[in-house]
Amino acid sequence: MIAQNQLVDYLDQNLDEYLNSWKRRVRISDDDIYKDKVVANGKLMYQLVRTNIVDPIDENKIAELAKQIARERVEANINIGDFIYNVNLGRSVLFDHMTRSDVSSDDLLPILQSFNDLFDTFAYHAVTEYTKIKSDELQEKISYIDETHQEKLSILGQMSSSFVHEFRNPLTAIMGFVAILRKENPEMKYLDVIEHELKQLNFRISQFLHVSKKEIDGVEEEEFEVGEVFNDMIDFIYPSVVDVDVHISNNIPKGLRIFGQKDKIRQVLLNIVMNSIDALKEIQRNRKINLFGEKLKGEMKLHISNNGPAIPEKKLDTIFEPFYTTKELGTGIGLYVCQKIIQNHNGQISCKSDQDETTFTITLPLC
Repeated sequence: MIAQNQLVDYLDQNLDEYLNSWKRRVRISDDDIYKDKVVANGKLMYQLVRTNIVDPIDENKIAELAKQIARERVEANINIGDFIYNVNLGRSVLFDHMTRSDVSSDDLLPILQSFNDLFDTFAYHAVTEYTKIKSDELQEKISYIDETHQEKLSILGQMSSSFVHEFRNPLTAIMGFVAILRKENPEMKYLDVIEHELKQLNFRISQFLHVSKKEIDGVEEEEFEVGEVFNDMIDFIYPSVVDVDVHISNNIPKGLRIFGQKDKIRQVLLNIVMNSIDALKEIQRNRKINLFGEKLKGEMKLHISNNGPAIPEKKLDTIFEPFYTTKELGTGIGLYVCQKIIQNHNGQISCKSDQDETTFTITLPLC
């Protein structure tokens, strides 16, 4: 105890020298709202060290001061690097002063070990508290951004819904008159092209309407064969298949029956296949789309692959987000709608892509 008291007396006598040495080199921002407390906190830290030399103090007391100062540093918006620099600077300066005392090396060694443990403990609790507060603040900002984003999506959904309803009325009339023209003039040219384009436009409008809906609407659900849905869809996309010169292989086995909304599942298949056709336009030849289905423990897995360009890995995590698109004239709602439809049918949809092929996998419960 004699050595400890001797060291404390020495430090007390040289406290001003120690503090001045530390203040000359400490980093304090002019914008720091607590800059007047930096030196005061240095003195509090010294008191901890002083007390610890005579009688090792409880870790909770060290943590209490560390958390208090960490909260001040967060409020002052000070870089954690500057904070730790000041702490370690205090350690170095005080360590240097302690080694200049007349206390023998044998007596001083355990004191210095305890001294370093105190600073390590202090730094640990300070950084932990600082990081926790910053993390909580970041999470609050993310939540606020998410809420704001959702509000914007809701408003946009309402505006889109109103717009497309107004747009759909004349579109329905046009489609009706085209049907009459076909009936009265079956040989009239270009009716097939007009009808196909109108159906495509109606399909895009349906996508917009679906964006603002969170659950499956009132459309009747039924049990149906997935392979048959795809076969029916081929007639609808046939002009696009021929135009781009795509070879489509249908390897969906019979017996893959699910319960749900047939038109919605058809919409998902149509969207993914049309996206695949668009992607295949970027390669010169041998354009292929392959559909493969399998049964796995009460589930159906449907794989839709194409040999077009790879989707960059960093974009794979965002392709299902609303309004994200890589197309120059794309809306970015197609895959988002697909994901919502599949989720509403208690399923999942994912995508993998490499230089050889891009594959969308849909998982749905079987009947």
